[in-house]
Amino acid sequence: MERITDNKKESDAASTQKYVDVEEVRDGVMILRNGSIRAVLLASSINFDLKSTDEQDAIIIQYQNFLNSLDFPLQIIVHSRRFRIEPYLEKLKQQEKTQENDLLRFQISEYANFIKSLTDVSNIMSKSFFVVVPFAPSETKEGGFFTKMGGIFNPVKQTFIGGEVFETYKNQLFQRADLVASALMGTGVRTTLLGTEEVIELLYNSYNPSLFTSSVVKNIESVELTGR
Repeated sequence: MERITDNKKESDAASTQKYVDVEEVRDGVMILRNGSIRAVLLASSINFDLKSTDEQDAIIIQYQNFLNSLDFPLQIIVHSRRFRIEPYLEKLKQQEKTQENDLLRFQISEYANFIKSLTDVSNIMSKSFFVVVPFAPSETKEGGFFTKMGGIFNPVKQTFIGGEVFETYKNQLFQRADLVASALMGTGVRTTLLGTEEVIELLYNSYNPSLFTSSVVKNIESVELTGR
């Protein structure tokens, strides 16, 4: 049974483990209970409204070409979290204490009060964008696009993969991720492949939205994600 829990709260999380599809995270790859695997790309954002008309048209065309070139499904995830301003305010407070210039100290204090009042009356959100690239052993079988898509997201129960088989699947998965990254680069969106610890942080924050806002798990050793 897969586990993604805090070691100190393992008993409380036991009842929710059945809803976690991840069996293991290895070499930056999520291995699901059904035998399929996933790679996660962190994507940058672009301010589309500030682009000129010609630039907007070019971005749309590039994105259309990207979608038309795909022969496998993708998942696009947007994480929206309330931005934690407290660490920034604390940093300003420390700077105010150490500032010897009276005018600068007053300006820092006024600026901190302005930021605090602004966040009190409005929710400042932090958004992160992810592209999940899938691969499943069932794709090697014959079948059309929709058959393959169904095999990726709802494949039959499979045995645990490892050794050379895992390396083969991982290489094919990363080839797909490279294709996605290159295609998105044409639209101005930069991507980076998440490593093992970053994937675990993403999963932990996703399954514990009430504990984290825009922050990530700082102590990765306190998170357990294993397969039995």
